[in-house]
Amino acid sequence: MTTATAAVSTAPAAPLRRPTRAGTAHNKRVLTPASARYPQSRLLHIVAPSLKVADAAAASVFSAARTRGPVARDAIAQHTQLSIATVNRQVTALLEAGILRERADLAVSGAIGRPRVPVEVNHEPFLTLGIHIGARTTSIVATDLFGRTLDVVETPTPSGTQAAALATLASSARRYLSRWHRRRPLWVGVASGGVVDSTTGYLDHPRLGWRDAPVGPVLAEALGLPVSLASHVDAMAGAELLLGGRRRGADTDADAGQARTSLYVYARETVGYALSIDGRVHSPASGPGTIAGLPAQSELLGGTGQLESTVSDEAVLTAARKLRIVPAEGPASTLPAVLRAARAGNAQAAGLLADRARVLGEAVALLRDMLNPDDLIVGGQAFTEYPEGMAAVESAFARRSVLAARDIRVTAFGNRVQEAGAGIVSLGGLYADPIGAMRRAQTRRSAAV
Repeated sequence: MTTATAAVSTAPAAPLRRPTRAGTAHNKRVLTPASARYPQSRLLHIVAPSLKVADAAAASVFSAARTRGPVARDAIAQHTQLSIATVNRQVTALLEAGILRERADLAVSGAIGRPRVPVEVNHEPFLTLGIHIGARTTSIVATDLFGRTLDVVETPTPSGTQAAALATLASSARRYLSRWHRRRPLWVGVASGGVVDSTTGYLDHPRLGWRDAPVGPVLAEALGLPVSLASHVDAMAGAELLLGGRRRGADTDADAGQARTSLYVYARETVGYALSIDGRVHSPASGPGTIAGLPAQSELLGGTGQLESTVSDEAVLTAARKLRIVPAEGPASTLPAVLRAARAGNAQAAGLLADRARVLGEAVALLRDMLNPDDLIVGGQAFTEYPEGMAAVESAFARRSVLAARDIRVTAFGNRVQEAGAGIVSLGGLYADPIGAMRRAQTRRSAAV
């Protein structure tokens, strides 16, 4: 895996007009004449993300091959509880779609009748593209069919007018894909803060000044691929649900979703939470809830008495500048410099980070006591970039929570959680309906040509 920095500028594209709302039920929309040319264009295909443990036959067979392969058909049948006839049909369809391949070299010798030829995921010819739009940094991620990051490019989140920023984002993604000559891109997944309308691909992001931003339509038109958008915290919770099991050594990825409820709490420059219920990330039609305004107090960190303004990276850095832990400006005035100072024995820097850990632990306790999930996970660089602070998080959590003791699990993806979130948005449709997803990707590819 390589990491690079890229910045691409391009002329602003003509703005896309958002489809109008057709009532409030299920957040469905109809098209106005002014916006008709984009949704009716064959170059436009927005697909709601699938952040769930799928149980359809093809999805179950593909999951077994992905998590256990190379694996024989009878072993798939035993694992999935499907009949051998159903498994054979699905394996044949997945082989024809090109995302499974047979391993004749691993066939059991001396078997009577049809050889037991194992199958595995045919991952080398394909990739998906994930884009995480952060308040300051945007990551463009190439992911294989196992959910592994092949490569990531980090760029400053585009600034300027909304139209110019989206044009820059699309141009950067297009140039990035042009590097991959031996792999066919199948899907684009976007994870972002703000309020995402997953049915239309539009985004409201107050931190960036975006309103009704047609992120999905712009990317679909520029890249000629299906596009899915999700709230970034929902996406990270989806990565834990669908990919975290293998990172933690579980028998299958689906084992990560066996608990009835799972609470995921995120903190970095922004804060958020997501709840998974019965193997599915709960995504309200009206958009995710917010914990940014939860009450929080810290004399060291300042803030407005609300959680996000107290524990954000910017809040820590501002406090460090006031205490002269780092210069007021210049290349040394960064959060990594504060972390280095704390590790080098600077008591003030360590105190700032410990107080952020305390506030975070108390906030996690409040959410846990309200929702009482079976599983509790924290992620984001506020937790993972300074693991020395987790003891303070856990201590504050234990003091504040009024329920029985509960372990806090740190994300399986460490500082790469944003990449994992964007990656799973790009893979969710394939995991839920692999045959349909391959057909859809082929249709989009043919339309683009």
